Amino acid sequence: MLPVTSTQEIVTSTTSARSRSFLSTQDRPTTAGQALSSGSKVSKSSAIPPPVKSKGLNSGALVRQMRRIIAEDAEWSLATVPLLTELCIQHIVKNFKNNPILKKLPPQHQQKVLNLLSPDLPLAVTANLIDDESYWHRRCVQRWPVCHLDSHGSWKRVFFERHLENLIKHFIPGTTDPAVVLDLLPLCRTHVRRIRVDQFLPPVQLPPRPHSAGDQSDSGSEGEMDEPTMDHYQLGDLVAGLNQLEELDLVYGVKDCGMNFEWNLFLFTHRDCRSLAATLKSCQTLKIFRLTRSKVDDDKARILIRSLLDHPALEELDLSHNLIGDRGARAAAKLLSHSHLRVLSLANNQDGGKQLLEGMSDNRTLLQFDLRLSDITQESEYLIGQALCANREEARQRTLNPSHFLSPLTAKGPENPEG
Repeated sequence: MLPVTSTQEIVTSTTSARSRSFLSTQDRPTTAGQALSSGSKVSKSSAIPPPVKSKGLNSGALVRQMRRIIAEDAEWSLATVPLLTELCIQHIVKNFKNNPILKKLPPQHQQKVLNLLSPDLPLAVTANLIDDESYWHRRCVQRWPVCHLDSHGSWKRVFFERHLENLIKHFIPGTTDPAVVLDLLPLCRTHVRRIRVDQFLPPVQLPPRPHSAGDQSDSGSEGEMDEPTMDHYQLGDLVAGLNQLEELDLVYGVKDCGMNFEWNLFLFTHRDCRSLAATLKSCQTLKIFRLTRSKVDDDKARILIRSLLDHPALEELDLSHNLIGDRGARAAAKLLSHSHLRVLSLANNQDGGKQLLEGMSDNRTLLQFDLRLSDITQESEYLIGQALCANREEARQRTLNPSHFLSPLTAKGPENPEG
C-alpha cells in the first residue's frame, strides 16, 4: 500500500490537471467548435490539449487574470457623458444668482439657461434682465395656481401687477416698512399699468390704557387722544413712481375678517380721501378710476371729483355702491362738462338724476351711464337715455366722416320727453 501522503499528492495533482485542462478548453471555444463542425474525427488529446506549466504561475493566478472589471454604476457608459457645453450651462444656472451672465451667451444657449432657471430667484436679479415669457409664466403658475393673461398683455405684467397688489393688501400702517413696497418700483415701473386692490388693512389697535380715578379731566381731550387712527396705506409715493399706470381699482375694506368684524374696518377716512385725491390729480396717465363699496358720501365724492376736473386722460369713472346723493351728483355733473369721460357709473347710490342732466347737456363724449339701483325718476332716465343716444350717434358720425360732422341734436332739435 502507498503511504497516505502519497495518495493525497496523487489526488491533488489529478484535480489540478483537470482544472487546467478545463480552463484551457474554455480559452479556445472557437477552435473546438470548428473542429466539431467539420465532421472530422478529433482525438481526445487534440480536443483537450495538455496543460502547460509555467514557472511561478499557479491556478489561483490564472483565475485572477481572467477576472472581469465591473463598474459600480450599472448604467454608466461613454454615451451618457455630458458635453462640455451642457456642463457649462449647468454651472451657469447653479451660480446665476451671484453671476447672471445671460446676455453674454449665444441665443441658443440663453434659451437653455432660461428653461433651467429656478422661479425662486430674487426679483432684483431677474426683473430687469429676463423678458422671456415662458420663465415668467412658470413664476406665475408656481405662485398662483389660477392665473390668466386677461387684459394684462404679458406674463411679466401679470406677475408684477399681482405681486404689487398682494403687497398693498397685506400692508399694515405703522407696522409694515414702506420700503417693502417702494423698493419694488425700480423693478416694476415699466410693467405695471393696472392696480386692483380689494382690501386695505387698518393699523393695529392696541388695547386702551386703563385710567385711574385721578387721571380723569373735564376737558374732553382724553377721548380725542385715545381715538384710534383708521387711516390706511397712502398710494401717493407708489403711484408717483409708476409712470405708465392707466387703471386704479380700489375697495377700502377687509376681507375674511371673520369673528373680528367691525364697521370701522370698512371706513374710508377724510385723510384717506384727501391723500387719494392728490394722488389722482398727479397721475396724468390714469384712464380708469374705480372706488366702490367704500362708503363714499357727498363730501368725499366732491373732494375726489374736484381733483379729476380737466384731467387729460381720464375716460372711465366708477363710484358705484356708495352713499352719493344730490351734492355728489351735482359734482359729477360738473365733471361731465369738464372732462372727456366715456363711461360713468353711479350705480346703487342715492337720487341725483336731475343734477346729472345738467352736465349731460354740455357733454358729447359720454357713451355709457350706469344708474342701476339708484332712486331716480322715470323722466330723468328717459332724458339721460336720449342724451346718450345722441352722443353715440355723434361718435359714429365722427368716425365715418370726421370733416363733415353734424350733431343729431343740432340737426333735429330737442325731442319731446313725453314721447
